[in-house]
Amino acid sequence: MSDLHWQKSTYSPDASNCVYVAAPAPDAIHLRESDEPQIILTTTRDPLSALIRTLKTNPSRRRA
Repeated sequence: MSDLHWQKSTYSPDASNCVYVAAPAPDAIHLRESDEPQIILTTTRDPLSALIRTLKTNPSRRRA
């Protein structure tokens, strides 16, 4: 997976706590965190969209 084009999330302004996203295919979205880039989570558009919507509408569900 090293040939993926990773982009830093716009929701990760802090250089030490960044989330990176790569979408190698329409049905796969990869996520990784800057502290442990070897750990990659894979999901699809609908579950990721639901998570983002939930976090935007329910700030109390965000991890501090």
